Amino acid sequence: MAKVTISSVIDAPVEKVWARIRDFNGLPSWHPRMVESHIEDGKDAGTIGCVRNFELASGARIREKLLDFSDDNFLVSYSILETPQPLTNHKATLQLRRVTDGDRTYAEWTASFDAAPEEADKLAEGMGANVFQGGFNALKSHFAGQS
Repeated sequence: MAKVTISSVIDAPVEKVWARIRDFNGLPSWHPRMVESHIEDGKDAGTIGCVRNFELASGARIREKLLDFSDDNFLVSYSILETPQPLTNHKATLQLRRVTDGDRTYAEWTASFDAAPEEADKLAEGMGANVFQGGFNALKSHFAGQS
C-alpha cells in the first residue's frame, strides 16, 4: 500500500479555511485543477455516501465517495471510485487544525492506495504535489493579505 501525506500552514483562521473547503462538491471553487463537479443522484453534498463526479483541467473525470465529514473536527474523508490513474483501494482525508500562534491553520491531506510497485511512488508523488500541495497553494494565495 502506498501512502502520501502533505501538510501546510495557511495564514487564516481555521473557520475561514474550513468555510472555503467544506463543501464536498465545491472543489472547482477553490482548487485550480478541478473545473466542474456535481453530486450524483441528487443527494446533498454533506451526506455520507454521496458521490461527487468531477472533471479535472486535463479533461479526466473522477468519481469519489464521501466517507466521513465533521464540522467539529474540520475533516473530510473520501475514497476514489473511478479514476484514469492505475490505483485501487484509495482513501484520503483532508483535515484542518487550529494554530493558535497567529490564528493560522495547519492543513494535512493524507491518502493511501494500492498500485503496482513500479507505479506507486510516481502516483503518490503526483497526488501529493499536484492535488494536495496544489490545493494548499491555492488556499494560501486566496487568504494572502486577508485578515
